[in-house]
Formats: sequence, structure tokens, C-alpha cells
Amino acid sequence: MGSLSIWHWIVVIAVVLLLFGRGKISDLMGDVAQGIKAFKKGMADDDKPAEKPADPNRTIDQAPQAPTANRSDVGSKAV
Repeated sequence: MGSLSIWHWIVVIAVVLLLFGRGKISDLMGDVAQGIKAFKKGMADDDKPAEKPADPNRTIDQAPQAPTANRSDVGSKAV
């Protein structure tokens, strides 16, 4: 009673085919295959070292301004 015979599996497969049809099952399996391929490609990309771009974006760093002497015009209004 605990094990399923071949007749049980045939009935289960027949019900699944009647509910979903051959087209939907084959489309589903194609989607699963594409997902597996994309996963494998992603895993292979992780194993490769990151390539450096040919011309990296360069930024211009602002040079720190030299400290100036005490300014006398701080706080005064220029006319």
C-alpha cells in the first residue's frame, strides 16, 4: 500500500497532461532550461576576474587651497 505502482504513475501523468496540455508543459520546461542556462552563465561570469576598462573615467581632484593669512575683511561688508 505504501508504494505506488506503474498504474498509479500512468494515471497521475494522464491527469497532468489533461490539465495542462502538452504545449504548456513543453513551454514550462523550456523556461526552466533557459533559467538553468542563465544561472550557469552567471556562475561562470563570477569565476572570471573582472576586466579593467580600457579608459577609466578620471576625475579631477580639487587641490587643497593653501591656508591664507588672517583676513582682515572677515565679517565686514564691502562697499
